[in-house]
Amino acid sequence: MQSSIQHIIANNTFWLSPQRCIYWEEEKALILSDLHFGKTGHFRKNGIAVPQHIYKEDLQRLIEQVVHFNPKKIIAVGDLFHSKENKELELFAKWRNDFHAIDFILVKGNHDILPPSWYEQKNLTVKEGFYQINEFGFVHDPNEFNMAETAVKYSFSGHLHPAVSMKGLGKQQLSFPCFHFTKKNAVLPAFSKFSGHSIIKPKKGDLVFMLVNERIVPL
Repeated sequence: MQSSIQHIIANNTFWLSPQRCIYWEEEKALILSDLHFGKTGHFRKNGIAVPQHIYKEDLQRLIEQVVHFNPKKIIAVGDLFHSKENKELELFAKWRNDFHAIDFILVKGNHDILPPSWYEQKNLTVKEGFYQINEFGFVHDPNEFNMAETAVKYSFSGHLHPAVSMKGLGKQQLSFPCFHFTKKNAVLPAFSKFSGHSIIKPKKGDLVFMLVNERIVPL
């Protein structure tokens, strides 16, 4: 697997992982978004035969990133879960118990609809709408965040599941998830591989890092 790529923002070092997350060196924090844990179980409950191994692979990738970076905290910028509780979340509960020493902050997304008591029992710190560390902010939907109303100079978000579209010589067209950095905001790719995506149109000055076969390709 390719190693992470260093990216500097406001004199802070962030490592972009080909496994769809970011490690913040100064805060020893792993940042990720849109894990949608329990989504495959939600589909099966509604009669759609989605194999459970997809969810297990996502959870295993999270374990590998925690072992690799050894973070003191995890910041999930929304949609950690997909819907109501199902049996798949028992695996997350076991994972959380195994890594209970890591602070876990969830900035709630539109899919995070579990009751407050559930988050509390799993030792998750839940933030409604917005979370801030120093001059950096964390919000699920970048379109619902007014930076001018805060002391934040740069924000991290998810929700949009950004991707870029590439055309081949044979007129084929493929799309790949990506990290999208603007001057004031970074949008992370969905951590879950079982998710749709939205094609972005970067503006001049934006930085885009495409994810292809677990490799990071700068555009």
